[in-house]
Amino acid sequence: MTRAQFTEPAKKHLGQHFLHERGIIGRIVQAVDPQPGDHLVEIGPGQGAITFPLLDRHGELTVIEFDRDLIFPLTEAARAHGTLEVIHRDVLAVDFTALARNFGPGAQLRLVGNLPYNLSSPILFHALEHAAAIRDMHFMLQKEVVDRMAAPPGSKVYGRLSVMLQAYCAVTPLFTVPPGAFRPPPKVDSAVVRLVPKPPAQVGIADPARFADIVRAAFGQRRKTLRNALAGVADAAQIEAAGLEPGLRAEQVDVAGFVRLANLPAA
Repeated sequence: MTRAQFTEPAKKHLGQHFLHERGIIGRIVQAVDPQPGDHLVEIGPGQGAITFPLLDRHGELTVIEFDRDLIFPLTEAARAHGTLEVIHRDVLAVDFTALARNFGPGAQLRLVGNLPYNLSSPILFHALEHAAAIRDMHFMLQKEVVDRMAAPPGSKVYGRLSVMLQAYCAVTPLFTVPPGAFRPPPKVDSAVVRLVPKPPAQVGIADPARFADIVRAAFGQRRKTLRNALAGVADAAQIEAAGLEPGLRAEQVDVAGFVRLANLPAA
């Protein structure tokens, strides 16, 4: 079976844009650089643009695909490239920690994917919940999202996504991908980003739930100062005890500042 036998068109409601530009595909595979013993998991393989080159390099790959119509052609086409395991499920329902355990004690996953634009943030937050089971992630997303992920404090696009991801991962934008690399072409540029989860000791967050609550509240109303935005979550004395000015706005606070605040005892 050839790729031409994928007859299903992209489904708009699933946010599908199929990558076809070989130069971009080659750069993604080079960035991932699969090695013997790696446990590669691709999210949303689509028509196999990244899947088959990864199989050619590595020989084994697990993919998570929600679209039932793509599973048979993917499985058939993969026979010429390597061993493909297909998980037919919504990625948000996949337990990455349990999946990693299937490969053996201490195993970690290497996630890869051209993520659907309409689900990119939920997928990123889902992956964060399983960061201990993930070695690294190479994702293609809307460039605007990648810009937010890597934004420094003070940037106009620095926000909740920036803080949450940078708290748990090293975030490295790799390269931009133009609309013409996809079929059908999206209306915006895309970008490939690498995320490498930090060791828990380096993260230093005592209570992940409280940290998430504080970051969510702080950026819930960007125009408000920390004193007002965090009312009911942290008071002015706690904000000052974390070395922060209550009159600051959330976008002026670095990740370490949010970690210090979250690690203080709740009032």
